Amino acid sequence: MTQDLIARARAWLAEDPDSETRNELGKLVDAQDLDALAERFGGTLQFGTAGLRGELGAGPMRMNRAVVIRAAAGLAAYLKANGQGDGLVVIGFDARYKSADFARDTAAVMVGAGLRAAVLPHPLPTPVLAFAIRELGAVAGVEVTASHNPPRDNGYKVYLGDGSQIVPPADAEIAAEIDAVRGLGDVPRAESGWDILGDEVLDAYLARTDAVLTAGSPRTVRVVYTALHGVGKDVLTAAFARAGFPTPALVQEQAEPDPAFPTVSFPNPEEPGAMDLAFETARRLQPDIVIANDPDADRCAVAVPDAAALGGWRMLRGDEVGALLAEHLIHKGARGTFAESIVSSSLLGRIAEAAGLPYEETLTGFKWIARVEGLRYGYEEALGYCVDPEGVRDKDGITAALLVAELASELKERGRTLTDLLDDLAVAHGLHGTDQLSVRVEDLGIITNAMRRLRERQPAELAGLRVVSAEDLSRGTDRLPPTDGLRYYLDGAFKARVIVRPSGTEPKLKCYLEVVVPVADASELTTARERATAILEGIKRDLAEAAGI
Repeated sequence: MTQDLIARARAWLAEDPDSETRNELGKLVDAQDLDALAERFGGTLQFGTAGLRGELGAGPMRMNRAVVIRAAAGLAAYLKANGQGDGLVVIGFDARYKSADFARDTAAVMVGAGLRAAVLPHPLPTPVLAFAIRELGAVAGVEVTASHNPPRDNGYKVYLGDGSQIVPPADAEIAAEIDAVRGLGDVPRAESGWDILGDEVLDAYLARTDAVLTAGSPRTVRVVYTALHGVGKDVLTAAFARAGFPTPALVQEQAEPDPAFPTVSFPNPEEPGAMDLAFETARRLQPDIVIANDPDADRCAVAVPDAAALGGWRMLRGDEVGALLAEHLIHKGARGTFAESIVSSSLLGRIAEAAGLPYEETLTGFKWIARVEGLRYGYEEALGYCVDPEGVRDKDGITAALLVAELASELKERGRTLTDLLDDLAVAHGLHGTDQLSVRVEDLGIITNAMRRLRERQPAELAGLRVVSAEDLSRGTDRLPPTDGLRYYLDGAFKARVIVRPSGTEPKLKCYLEVVVPVADASELTTARERATAILEGIKRDLAEAAGI
């Protein structure tokens, strides 16, 4: 085993095109650091419906140029096998370590395989890449990004020509082509021949952002904005300027792209501490709302003043923003199907039903939401919103921010706030309280054991509410294809729902909780929220015990 591990490492080292990872791996081989080598050569990064994502470093279990070249070769082979061997592949990238290198390698492989390639001019938000695919008539697109993962990570997200992310069976077919790549010497790579796009495609994207707003709508809201060291700042401020909103006040410490993410331990607006500097800026400037993008700007977070919250500001949950945007779009006359994934609040279905609009529920991820027939609006609780599917068939943190700003401006003109509208929705449809139990692990076996334990010993009740039905989503349902997950419906004094699933992009077990508390009028809201909070805490406690986490 030891000699085999060393031999595989030496073989990889011999063809690694990157001096940094060659140096890293060479030191490990010389030192015969078997534990470190086993971590890097114990398997391969799996290409799935999220593409590739992992820690930067040497070897097949890390993100590096050798892995990316193989992935690009597999994608090129897939496209050629499907009659698209002379098509255009558009490539975008964020500002993380190695992103520009991975983008160039992808272009070189595409041109070497006989396809055409075009690379976006500089680090740009992921939705710009999703837009560019359809705008330029490409057969596929690649975005080099790890989104909101830790600084040490990078990723490789693949889109097909419809501008949405890959789903089965395309992911498995591409993965098979990647596995068929024997060595990097078998992969032709051009030295040149791909296009570096100008800002025309960005200008076209920005022109499209106007479509989400109503002509003549109020544009008065004052915003504090943070890009969280990502690539959103220039595009968002340009979109706000085009629309005529006041210039957002920037969180200066986080405004410019920085792959080290020096002010946050985890560059995700949902993570504790990530919004601290934004709230500090907001306390000083007293804006109407705070808006944040994640590092590749496909997600949008919103915070509102709240005297009861620590520090005076409260992050809205993704489900709250999702409901607000739905209500706003319906008020603006939107027609078409409203869709969400199974882990999002059921409130969207009630809003759509009240408006007489079709509603669909999908598996987790915008790769599924974007494919809903007749989609007009889609969202997922993890701060992702598709508000203009004709322009971007994916989540888009820039256009979502514009729409939030328009809604906040309209409410401001009437002396109201986003929280006032949330109260209205609770009275109209019941208070839909949501929360999450999320467990990050080093050992993926913990997740496997938790899922097995819940399947073998289904809880009879959670927080005093009886489990009246349970679905093992791995078997599929009448409307959903199979996925690794469990769904429980609870009944008793209130109705509740629980979904348990492994994350598709991070080493996490994620449990999504919802309870619906009826509300007769606004005077009952405080009590309803207290009840919802208590029930959700009870469900978290009992579910953690049942799962052994």
